[in-house]
Amino acid sequence: MYIAKTPKWVKKLFPGSIWEMPVSKKAIYLTFDDGPHPDITSFVLDELSKYDAKATFFCVGKNVLDHPAVFDRIIKEGHAVGNHTYDHLDGWKTGNAKYLQNIAKAQNLIDSNLFRPPYGRITRTQSRHLSQLEKPFKIIMWSVLSGDFDDNITPEQCCEMVLKNARTGSVIVFHDSEKANVRMRYALPLVLKKFTEKGYQFEKIVF
Repeated sequence: MYIAKTPKWVKKLFPGSIWEMPVSKKAIYLTFDDGPHPDITSFVLDELSKYDAKATFFCVGKNVLDHPAVFDRIIKEGHAVGNHTYDHLDGWKTGNAKYLQNIAKAQNLIDSNLFRPPYGRITRTQSRHLSQLEKPFKIIMWSVLSGDFDDNITPEQCCEMVLKNARTGSVIVFHDSEKANVRMRYALPLVLKKFTEKGYQFEKIVF
C-alpha cells in the first residue's frame, strides 16, 4: 500500500528528512531508485538528455559494482547520485548494525552525502545515526510516488499520478528497474514533455 502524494502527517514522522526541495522557481526533482541497470538506466539518461534535464539516481551498491560504466555515465552527464544501500535492505526488517554496515559498504562505491532508504523504511535510530556521522547523510524521501513498481496500475495511471500531483519543489520517485520498466518507459517521456511545456526545469538534488 502506498500514497501517490505524501501527506503532511507522514512528513512529520521524520522531520529531519527531505521530502521536497525549498525552491520558489519552477523546478522539479526527478529521482530514480534501484539502478544502475545497463538498458533501463541508459534509456532514462537518453530521455533526460533530450530536455537537458538533470536527475538524481539512488543506486544500489551491488548494481554499481556490476555496471560501473553505466554509473560512470550518470556522473559524466551531470546527474547526482545517492546511496540506496548495497543490497536494497529494508530498514524496518534489518538490525541497526547490519543496516548501517550495508550503507557503508555501498558508500565505498557511491561517493555521495545523499541517502534514500529502500521502500522508504528506516527507523529513527538508523536515521539519527546517519545524520550524526563525521560526514553526515541527507536522507531524501519524496513528495510524489509514481507507482511505476505497481503491477496493478497501467502505464497511463502511473503517468497521471505524476502529472496530477507534482508541483514546484516536488521530489518524484521513478525506478530504473525491470519491475518498473514498462510503466516508467511510458510515463517519463510524457512527464518531461508536459512539464517542460509548462516552463518547468528538471534539476538534481544537491546539499
